Amino acid sequence: MPRTASPARRSRLIRCAVAFAVLTALAGYLAVQYDSGSKNPPRCVVVGSDGDGRTSHTYEMSLAQAVNAATISAVGTTRGMPERAVTIALATALQESTLRNIDYGDRDSLGLFQQRPSQGWGTPAQLMDPVYSAGEFYDHLAEVPGYSRLPLTVAAQRVQRSGFPQAYAKHEPDAALLAAALTGREPAALNCTPSTATADGPGDASRVRTELVRAFGEDVLPAAKAAGASASATVSVPVPVAAAPSGDEGAPRRGWELAHWAVAQSEALRIGRVSYADRVWEAGRGWRTERAKGMETDAASVRIRVVQ
Repeated sequence: MPRTASPARRSRLIRCAVAFAVLTALAGYLAVQYDSGSKNPPRCVVVGSDGDGRTSHTYEMSLAQAVNAATISAVGTTRGMPERAVTIALATALQESTLRNIDYGDRDSLGLFQQRPSQGWGTPAQLMDPVYSAGEFYDHLAEVPGYSRLPLTVAAQRVQRSGFPQAYAKHEPDAALLAAALTGREPAALNCTPSTATADGPGDASRVRTELVRAFGEDVLPAAKAAGASASATVSVPVPVAAAPSGDEGAPRRGWELAHWAVAQSEALRIGRVSYADRVWEAGRGWRTERAKGMETDAASVRIRVVQ
């Protein structure tokens, strides 16, 4: 017959368990307080505004999610897809992977859009490349007749053929907010706070140029400038003067699209400063207006400076 613990021993065990639980909860609380109390935790925030300039909607994401969202948008606009297509793509990726480039999923599903190699979407390596997977999504979306006039859930489902087609609907407001910023319609709407750690060292401007071309195509940088600026820490990206205005003092949408892409990439590419029109973004400071420094900011180009 097994022995039973004495009342005194049971009491000690209960007190130890309670003390352990209290210490665990306290450690968790302190960790949360430390993280939330830090001045600039690494993150990205997109802010939408109503017609009166008041904040109407915000969306917060990690730096890695911002990189993926900016890539999805850049691939779409480079293919000539409208903002509505970008919204559909972002809502789909929010549902399928929460904008994370994951290497697992249902059966053989992979990547941002959970596309399956066995269904002809591409090789596993290709589907783990956000530029490729986004391109595949847009290629299939373009084949859906009248997709821009369809409800988002219907358009996304025609591409994805998901078992839960209505799940895309809940992501439409956030996707529309992201698309408005990342396609350049809403100026200075994306702000990222990259890590202040110096362990990663300085940025590499040549890598910024490489990633710009991967996302936006070879035409984003004139060949002569790309070849002759290898020693510079600043990448100057020309903005076509014929670009459509965004509504912010005539600033072209293309310029804000490029500027927001650079801000989203600030952690990954060690970017410390982005300037466009009369606005300047700096890591740790966010966006500000610099009307008096016309030589540093103009509407003819987006200037991206890496950390030194």
